[in-house]
Amino acid sequence: MNRFTLERLEDNLFRGQTEANGQRSIFGGLVAGQALLAASMTVSEDRPAHSLHAYFLRPGDIRVPVIYDVDRIRDGKSFTTRRVNAIQHGRPIFSLSASFQVEEEGGRHQNTIPDVPEPDSLESDESARMRVVEQIPEQFRGAFLRERPVEFRPVTPKDLFAPESREPLKRFWFRVSDRVTADRMTQRALLAYCSDFGFMGTAMQPHGMTFWQSDIQCASIDHAMWFYDDFQVDEWLLYDCQSPGAAGARGLTFGAIYRQDGTLVASVAQEGLMRLRPSAKPV
Repeated sequence: MNRFTLERLEDNLFRGQTEANGQRSIFGGLVAGQALLAASMTVSEDRPAHSLHAYFLRPGDIRVPVIYDVDRIRDGKSFTTRRVNAIQHGRPIFSLSASFQVEEEGGRHQNTIPDVPEPDSLESDESARMRVVEQIPEQFRGAFLRERPVEFRPVTPKDLFAPESREPLKRFWFRVSDRVTADRMTQRALLAYCSDFGFMGTAMQPHGMTFWQSDIQCASIDHAMWFYDDFQVDEWLLYDCQSPGAAGARGLTFGAIYRQDGTLVASVAQEGLMRLRPSAKPV
């Protein structure tokens, strides 16, 4: 995960490298993770990030780096606030606010981790993709088979080419494929990166939509996270995703991320665009 080593240009200015991922624009999770990391690099290590709220403003250009401009909003006795603008070609493509807190003891409760099969008993996403590679048009096969930095084990896999209407519920195990030796702030930035993978697809399931449909326009609109406990992104984590509703070509999804021992480590929320292109709308 060498994309999570930022270059410091000035005290509050950082540069992050992009990566090709088969899409025409930068993967939103990469910008979110790098922005959180940039904010964290202006905060003392004894104040880990506990929340972020962000908006995706413009598609990112995969051909050029991203500049992260950090605004040191407030340094309080127990909370620190940062605002980050991610900039390309002189314009913001992403805006993030993040809050950091001195660690404190207090009341604790959480939902119980869902009862699902262990990851070792499930087929990997890579294996599933290999089984259907012949159905992919040749010009897209390179992107479809591209090695991914995150490994997935879906609890309830679906057919990408014959999607049926399903309830707005998705659960899958995931972990970063390579061994990650990193501090807490980088671990949380990497989790922000991982949290955007396949998340908004949960809201698309009741409508039989997938990202591979040419008549569907999909994009993340906003993203929020709250962190509760420590974790290792190279160890299995369960993502429990549910969508309470969709309207106006937008779908809302909530998620909970658990360690394999059942500990809740983060909550996630995102609204995404799931627009049927005009040519596909019924007459």
